[in-house]
Amino acid sequence: MTPLVLIRHGATQWNLDGRIQGRADPPLAPEGRAEVSAWRLPLDLADDPGFGDWVWLTSPLARARETAALLHAAPVAVEPALIEMDWGAWEGRRLAELRSEGGQDMAAREARGLDFRPPGGETPREVRARLRPLLERLEAAGRATIAVTHKGVIRALYTLASGWDMTGRPPEKLRNACAHRFQLGPGGAPGTAQLNLSLAP
Repeated sequence: MTPLVLIRHGATQWNLDGRIQGRADPPLAPEGRAEVSAWRLPLDLADDPGFGDWVWLTSPLARARETAALLHAAPVAVEPALIEMDWGAWEGRRLAELRSEGGQDMAAREARGLDFRPPGGETPREVRARLRPLLERLEAAGRATIAVTHKGVIRALYTLASGWDMTGRPPEKLRNACAHRFQLGPGGAPGTAQLNLSLAP
């Protein structure tokens, strides 16, 4: 089994304002940079005898690349498959506003779970599809990996590991400022190892 640890980027101003980011590319807010600068990898990762050989990857978006640079001194490879879910026309909007304006139509969209699609955007099922080749490559390489990415990507991978179809509450809530550890089996099939490993000092 090949370890894969996912970490969500620190906060941008859009995060602080409650705006959907998707493929929009704001940098970390000053508060986000300060928070990430204080993060420490959990001891059960940092104490791993092979930790120095772990591969680091990051989404191409600035907020993830900045987070990776603050966490890891060496250069981090950019992996396009780790980019956030595309929210299309809803990028920059607040979810509460969309729910208020959309009424029953918005509720019906959200009830589609893995097939929820923002106008002109991407579904979680499509995010899973673009992650699968990456998972296969990582498992075939057999090297433990840490990836700095986004909420939508972490949730999509969690659905593969847990069987959750994104309708109703997840089996376990995925928290921010945490590392989420998965294990990749044959063909890159992910399983859950440890979720919500706090990065806070």
